[in-house]
Amino acid sequence: MNLIKYLLLTPILFSTLISNVNAKSFVYITDQVDIPMREDKSFNNNIIRSFSSGEKLYILQTTKDGWTKVKHKESIGWVISRYLSNNPPAIVKLDKLKKKYDSNQLLSKKQGKRNIELEKQVKILKNQNIKFFIQNNKSKAEKQHIENIYKNTLKLEHSNEKFSTKILQLKAEIQILKNNNIDTQNYSSRNWFITGGLVLFFGVIIGLILSHFVNRRRY
Repeated sequence: MNLIKYLLLTPILFSTLISNVNAKSFVYITDQVDIPMREDKSFNNNIIRSFSSGEKLYILQTTKDGWTKVKHKESIGWVISRYLSNNPPAIVKLDKLKKKYDSNQLLSKKQGKRNIELEKQVKILKNQNIKFFIQNNKSKAEKQHIENIYKNTLKLEHSNEKFSTKILQLKAEIQILKNNNIDTQNYSSRNWFITGGLVLFFGVIIGLILSHFVNRRRY
């Protein structure tokens, strides 16, 4: 009989317990005052500890008489429900915003330093670019100068080839003239030799003739 009563009462107790527990597992102490945690639901000298605004508590049980059983680390006790909130209080939100602001300020400072470094690097790159531009112009000028020298060298080589050809022609002409001169000298010598021989021959003949005439007159 007792077992049947227990089985009949179990669903009712279970549904009551479910309804007493809030949908959210955690609540926060409001930003009004420091709230005490008590050993039981009374205002006797039973304070376990106090919680400041924004403290996060784990809900164990909520009753209709305005009390909530909570857990914080290893401590378990009762807290007045009206001092609890399902949402973080303003001070917690403010603290988060402050941390976020400080984080953003830190990031801003880091970004500022990074921007300064980037500006320095950009300045260095600009100076390098200017140097490269000047060096490039110098290289172009040197290249143009070398090309001009090469063109002039080709012209000089062409002129030298012409001069060499001319010199060879002149040497050939000189050699021809020398050969002609030698032939002329040989021819002149031969002519003089023949002339001398003829003069001598005629001289002998004339001498013989004159001697013959002289001898005839004598006789």
